[in-house]
Amino acid sequence: MTENITLNNGVEMPALGFGVFQTPPEQTVDSVVEALRTGYRLIDTAASYFNEREVGEGIRQSDVDRSEAFVETKLWISDYGYDEALHAFDKSAGKLGVDQIDLLLLHQPLTSDFDRTVAAYKALEKLLEDGKVRAIGVSNFMPDALERLLERTDVVPAVNQVEVHPYFTQPEVQAANREHGILTQAWSPMGGITSYRGDSDR
Repeated sequence: MTENITLNNGVEMPALGFGVFQTPPEQTVDSVVEALRTGYRLIDTAASYFNEREVGEGIRQSDVDRSEAFVETKLWISDYGYDEALHAFDKSAGKLGVDQIDLLLLHQPLTSDFDRTVAAYKALEKLLEDGKVRAIGVSNFMPDALERLLERTDVVPAVNQVEVHPYFTQPEVQAANREHGILTQAWSPMGGITSYRGDSDR
């Protein structure tokens, strides 16, 4: 758990993280405390998980200093748009109880209104410029959406968090990320939704 990966902007991120997707709020505090005690240093949450406040409380209750905990969260599509995304950052940072978020992602592209996706990412660029986040990126962006974003923005995402595991390797997505120097971060490295679908098809 001590290995770090250097992102394309020079920020070091733990290679292995603890995610709290579908962790009920009432269990999240203890889960985060235990994860940090075990040795995890990257905690991954999202606005749409509805447990950012508990993640922040878990970090505060742990014996790990805030400077040693790498906090990652994601903005949901209902908060896309420039001003909306800036406000969403304030909400997430307030719930987490932090002044700076280590890695902030767009949770997924809003394909029905990609202009709002671009505007939200431009807000992330502003937050990065102002030092309110240390790195920015995207999640669940397929190569076509990624290319569309890169054409209209200035900062190459540090991370694209997608479903990747032995049952679902997404080679095209990983290749597109590599081409642009973007780290592929797996949100399900041990197996996930697609693997279960595969099992049911047998």
